[in-house]
Amino acid sequence: MTPVFFDRDLSWLLFNYRVLQEAQATEVPVYERIKFLSIYSSNLDEFFRVRMPVLLATANIELPDVVDQIVTNDLLKQVQLTVSKQQQEFGATLIHSIIPELKKHHVFFNYGKNIPDEYRDYTRDYFFTRILSFLHPVFLNGKSDFLLENNCIYFALLLKSKGVENSGNQYALVNIPSTHLPRFVSVRSSVDFQLFFIDDIIRDNFQVIFPDHEVLECCSIKITRNAELNIIDEFSPDIAELLQNEIEKRDFGVPTRFLYEEGISETLLNYLQHFCALSPNEMFAGGRYHNLKDLANLPNPIGKQLEYETWPAQHHPELKNIDSIFTAIDKADQLIHLPYQSYDYILRFFNEAAIDPSTEELFVTLYRIAADSYIANALIGAAKNGKKVTVFVELKARFDEANNIRWAKKMKAAGVKIVYSIPGLKVHAKIALVHKKSGLKHSYYGLLATGNFNEATARFYCDQVLMTTNKDITKELDLLFAYLQSREQPSSYNFLKFEHLLVAQFNLQQRFELLIDREIEHVKQGRKGRIVIKLNNLQERNMIVKLYEASCAGVKIDLIIRSICCLVPGITDLSENISITRIVDRYLEHSRIFYFANNGEDELFMGSADWMNRNLHSRIEVCFPVLAVNPKEQVKQVLKLQLKGNSKAVVLGEDNTTERLHHKAEERHQSQAEIYDYVKLLKKSS
Repeated sequence: MTPVFFDRDLSWLLFNYRVLQEAQATEVPVYERIKFLSIYSSNLDEFFRVRMPVLLATANIELPDVVDQIVTNDLLKQVQLTVSKQQQEFGATLIHSIIPELKKHHVFFNYGKNIPDEYRDYTRDYFFTRILSFLHPVFLNGKSDFLLENNCIYFALLLKSKGVENSGNQYALVNIPSTHLPRFVSVRSSVDFQLFFIDDIIRDNFQVIFPDHEVLECCSIKITRNAELNIIDEFSPDIAELLQNEIEKRDFGVPTRFLYEEGISETLLNYLQHFCALSPNEMFAGGRYHNLKDLANLPNPIGKQLEYETWPAQHHPELKNIDSIFTAIDKADQLIHLPYQSYDYILRFFNEAAIDPSTEELFVTLYRIAADSYIANALIGAAKNGKKVTVFVELKARFDEANNIRWAKKMKAAGVKIVYSIPGLKVHAKIALVHKKSGLKHSYYGLLATGNFNEATARFYCDQVLMTTNKDITKELDLLFAYLQSREQPSSYNFLKFEHLLVAQFNLQQRFELLIDREIEHVKQGRKGRIVIKLNNLQERNMIVKLYEASCAGVKIDLIIRSICCLVPGITDLSENISITRIVDRYLEHSRIFYFANNGEDELFMGSADWMNRNLHSRIEVCFPVLAVNPKEQVKQVLKLQLKGNSKAVVLGEDNTTERLHHKAEERHQSQAEIYDYVKLLKKSS
């Protein structure tokens, strides 16, 4: 049967809809539901910055094949329609579900209304003392050089001069300074709390801003611009400077979405379309308020009872109250489950390496560095302590480029050897290696992870981190770091042979294909074949076709895919042996795990690589085997609990829709809660 595939963009929008569903889930505390609305809005902004430019560009070129042209244009319409429907549902969720729930707790969110008279004295004072200095009104008539900044929000106004007959229409913009001020103002009365948008406080005081004009019309607007960097890939050591220049230009890139408040007059809309040089495909009607990702910061005057019960990060049974983390790793491989266990153990790994007199060298890849990174500071400390420290910093980590550049310069100034991006490739691997020497003895300690070495995201990203002294693994890590320092293309190093690590550009895709082939062969020999794969995204067609092949052979395949999934499950004679679940809960599922049953001699891998074109063909990724018994059994249990989960998981259907798993109350299984309980009960091995 001919392979079929879901469209990646529609699949991603379906994932974001799953986020929106959590905002609608009445069993979720109301302020957590508000956070899911914020996440949905933030995700959609990124979609319009990163994916919409591709769709618009494809729709705007003439394709040689008429059928391809029809499919392309139809896809753009489907995306626009899907977004429009979801946005309407977003608004309905907020207005008809969230706001009434807040009201039950005496929190009144002044959404879509004018400022009530009894609060006007307070808000007017707030306007004069807090807001006014950040406002920069601009008259547009005759201006041609004013550009709306990316994802900033404005009021567009239609004005008329007071006392001047036949003065004609005048047009102006006023910024809403939500990046400089809190978006919301909380006011407490004797019995309740009132929450106001600063947008509405500004609306209420337009006569202060335009004393000589009558405001005929006002609507909120926002423009989203293309985020793809046009970087000249070269070997120059000045790539950081080149990139910094591109970052500065990015916020003034080509428009991909213009949001305007529904109900705007044709006169004002036509003027704005012409002024901003917009095409109809780039214009979307929205609500009264934009940038609702700011809802993440909505004041909570009531407190913790309206949020999730806290799950404190647990101690690791093997690493609690130890003198040295490296002594513990010498005894056995150590596995950290984040965020269920404390991130302090990863910090200790770097901190102890930085201060230990026996440490000679320290190597690490950094993809997204935390803004206030303890790890980067530890690496600086190590260099100042006389250690040889080499850090590969990926400068092309989307939206984190500026922060990565800042830290790279700071580390370099402290004596850290900084290796920058490889031309044409991103280094997405999450690996570190410590080399110690005591007398004539050399010891190597590897740190391999499924997520970034970033203590900020580690608080809510589900990842695994392996600490090991396995000689096969650390030897290959050493080889890989030697290659990364060359900044050469992989083809120049095709003599590198990785037997234990799976490294994209060298052997990763080929090894995964062989592992799938082995399960197929087991079935052909009358044995059972079984594969479980957990990914963020599944899009690369060769790997999907290989999974289809395994399904047709009779291999049982369970996929746990958080976001994009282009594989179509449940089709007779193609994918009938493949099931796909998606989990969205309080933490972001982020780990990549690969399980192959191998007729009882199972193999387990984890790592940084999704099965996307970008990951397999234009990145350096690392997946690693989990060999030690205890870590291996723990990861298998995590997979088992996730496959058992039914309260926060949905099943992906062959029509690219999702269905909630039905269950009786007593049979409810929330995988993240059960993983937390499992990790809490882990005991020290004898």
